[in-house]
Amino acid sequence: METTQLLPEWKTAADEIWAMLKETDRIVKETALRQAETDRQLDKNARETENLRKTVERVSQNVGGLNRSLGELIETLIAARLWEKFPEYNLKRAYQRMPIFDEKNRVMTDIDILLSNTGVAMAVEVKRELNKKEDVSDHLKRMELIRKYPPAEVAGKKLLGAMAGGVVDGDVQRYAYESGFYVLELSGETVRLAPPPDGFAPKQW
Repeated sequence: METTQLLPEWKTAADEIWAMLKETDRIVKETALRQAETDRQLDKNARETENLRKTVERVSQNVGGLNRSLGELIETLIAARLWEKFPEYNLKRAYQRMPIFDEKNRVMTDIDILLSNTGVAMAVEVKRELNKKEDVSDHLKRMELIRKYPPAEVAGKKLLGAMAGGVVDGDVQRYAYESGFYVLELSGETVRLAPPPDGFAPKQW
């Protein structure tokens, strides 16, 4: 029986083929491991993305409430002993969130803070950031409604107006004074009456 012997060049080629097969097998296994890791990471990313989506939804739903809470906090800070800022009027009665009804008992607007005494009332509009002239224009319209449909605490009294904010823009402040409003802003832990310009005279409604 003859034994077949591989020629040297054939043996070299066979060794190279086996080496290539081993390397291919190694690459396939490594690729499979990487793919498994990729799949695992994709699953993790998908879970994280879903969790992020749910978080964004919760935050979006709460933004309105948060803004209201901040606005209410600023309103409360400004309302505290606000009457002290107007000693010339002796406004020692204060009310918050007072609705204004028309003759059909429909709510037309409301007053954030109403200060009053026996002869004078002041309607104060409070903004988290007083940075839009439209806010002043809106309060001008509100003052007309308050005068047209005065609540008992306003009826028969001289009516004044004021704008207040946690932060007050300079241009808006000037516009408020031009409109006849007092302007107040938070300063540290208290509220201050912004110095009115020379010749300022509060408007009476």
